[in-house]
Amino acid sequence: MYRTLFLFLTLFSLSMSSVVSQEYATYVNPFIGTSNYGATFPGPITPRGMASITPFNVAGKQNKLEKDSRWHSTPYVNENTFLTGFSQVNLSGVGCPDLGVILVMPTTGEVETNHLKYGTTYSNEIAKAGYYSNTLDKYQVKTEFTASKRVGVSKFTFPKGQSNILLNLGLGLTNEEGAMVQIISPTEIEGMRSVGSFCYNSPEDAYPVYFVAKFSKPADKFGAWKKPRTYEGEEAKWMTYNGKTRIMEQTTKMVVGDSIGSYFSYHFDKEETIEVKIGVSYVSIKNARENLETETANKSFDAIYKDTFNEWNTLLSRVKVKGGTEEDKINFYTALYHTLIHPNTLNDSNGDYPEIKTGKTGHTSGTRYTVFSLWDTYRNLHQLMSLVYPEQQSDMVKNMLSMYDENGWLPKWELNSTETFTMVGDPAGIVIADTYLKGIQDFDVQKAYKAMLKSANQLDNNPLRPGLKNYLEKGYLTTDDGGSVSTTQEYNASDYAIAVLAKKLGKKNDYKTYKKRSISYRKLFDKSFKLLRPRNSDGSFYKPFDPLAGANFTKSVGFIEGNAWQYAFMAPHDINGLIKLMGGDKSFVKQLQKVFDDNQFDMANEPDIAYPFLFNYVKGEAWRSQKLVRELSNQYFQNKPAGLPGNDDTGTMSAWLVYAMMGIYPASIGDNVYQITSPVFDAIEIQLDNKYYSGKTLKITTKNNSKENRYIQSIKLNNKTLNRYYVTHEELVNGAVLELEMGNQPKK
Repeated sequence: MYRTLFLFLTLFSLSMSSVVSQEYATYVNPFIGTSNYGATFPGPITPRGMASITPFNVAGKQNKLEKDSRWHSTPYVNENTFLTGFSQVNLSGVGCPDLGVILVMPTTGEVETNHLKYGTTYSNEIAKAGYYSNTLDKYQVKTEFTASKRVGVSKFTFPKGQSNILLNLGLGLTNEEGAMVQIISPTEIEGMRSVGSFCYNSPEDAYPVYFVAKFSKPADKFGAWKKPRTYEGEEAKWMTYNGKTRIMEQTTKMVVGDSIGSYFSYHFDKEETIEVKIGVSYVSIKNARENLETETANKSFDAIYKDTFNEWNTLLSRVKVKGGTEEDKINFYTALYHTLIHPNTLNDSNGDYPEIKTGKTGHTSGTRYTVFSLWDTYRNLHQLMSLVYPEQQSDMVKNMLSMYDENGWLPKWELNSTETFTMVGDPAGIVIADTYLKGIQDFDVQKAYKAMLKSANQLDNNPLRPGLKNYLEKGYLTTDDGGSVSTTQEYNASDYAIAVLAKKLGKKNDYKTYKKRSISYRKLFDKSFKLLRPRNSDGSFYKPFDPLAGANFTKSVGFIEGNAWQYAFMAPHDINGLIKLMGGDKSFVKQLQKVFDDNQFDMANEPDIAYPFLFNYVKGEAWRSQKLVRELSNQYFQNKPAGLPGNDDTGTMSAWLVYAMMGIYPASIGDNVYQITSPVFDAIEIQLDNKYYSGKTLKITTKNNSKENRYIQSIKLNNKTLNRYYVTHEELVNGAVLELEMGNQPKK
């Protein structure tokens, strides 16, 4: 047996050696997700970068999603053809707008400051990991972009004649008021732009993005503009100028206002190239300048792009695949790429970052991450980070605890050190508990546990768990509370996370208490529908009850972004209990299959994305999961701009695909289990981090794999037959070889 195993491992190593030297970053197609409301962007960013550049094409009547740039959740939509600049800080895959500001725009001819007049169509688009390029049709200017962690780098190739580089601070995805620009010299600009209206937050939540821009050649002429508004009092003397745009030439005067910008003009006798480097910071202009100097001083565009590409390649190569088609590899590595954008870096190169709520400048020797879209990412993205990038996941948990120190609460939907409190539930504790149980324990778990208990029990002024009084007294939220059924389910999942962490820490009484709390969703189960149903404050079921209400973001009582069918199986901590609640295996499978047969499954939203894997919980039915996962992967994830099912939700949809194509998925919480399904590839090798895991690699292989052979016939773990369709985290990270034999018929 040992000789056989040795021979198999040797052959596996030889088979993987041909892909070790590959450049995995070449498989990334940043255009995937830039249509169909995927809300990704095609421009360059480093892994978890602060700075990013993307074409801004959602302002202008020429576009399909037009009329006003405000309240688009993304600065770029692939179908649009008219751009007005290139924004320097952006969000990827979100459903609400913010950032998309500090727009750089090259033009030719006389200076024009109206974006609807200086905007242009474009052609010859190229997007790669760390690089974007196009040609501006009106000006015949070739644009090229790359980025370091905190610096966006632009390269413009101008034709002969007058050329201009505009920096527009008035344009953005949202309508916060306030910006400042100061021209320091013919080669340098500094300033600030307010942002912060994410998901229609109030203006009080606005915060600054600071920047410093340096140009590779001094301008022949430079200045600033202001499009004034009407102000009352003494300010009116300065702010109003006949209602027209005011241009100030050859000045280093600081300009403050709402619709402002600056321009640098050149006169070229022949074709010329200019590079622009823009450092950004959420702390200060001084730090933005230091970021620029530290990361890009004396480095050419090509050198910066090479470094960024290599950084992407290094991280993407943590997962090596063999087999499948070229399209499969493009879809897989682009999905993995998308999971490495958010959460992204917030701290400057010197370690400074803005603390949440306090207004103070904090300091870190590691990485302070931001953009914690936890209602989305607690379901799969953080589990993927724990498996493949545990050093990043460790920092993310430490960041959550720092936010608790600063804000008094764990994060819910944190964005650039502002808490947006978007969506429902109390998800941070689920991520923390899962991370600790996976063996990533280099953080203060006692502090984490204390923070989790606070949000689970504080009745007054609790921003994480509104409606907690009803939940504790009745076991569920009522129709007097928003999204009562969905929110009850979310609180249950969070309470179960407390329970399993309590058990791990030896707190037996807490374990019993929170485990009991975690199954209170059962009180909402209506046997006549075999669905969860809202209850009124008097305990009666809500009438009239329409199980379909709430789909596609329509109005619903009891459910958030979904209907009763899409929430029917969202008990990731109590699936076996849910099977009993529904009347046993046959009834459970019948009801679950109905979700798919009646087109109630929503691949584009989180509550039901684990459902395709739940057939594994019933003996003889795992073939349904294998069939569904393959079909859904092919239907919703493709190598084209519309190749995501909807908002990527900061990498959550992409994480689903990464797992699905590898043949494992974390459908439950609190048990460290992955459900096994049909991998797309013949061989998958995950490089494990020896700081956290004893194994060197995790290997998943298939025999007789093809599009037709999508059904698992047998499973072996380390050459021993595995008579189950799941594997534990501990089994995988100890250097496992998971081998699947495939066939074209279901094994029931």
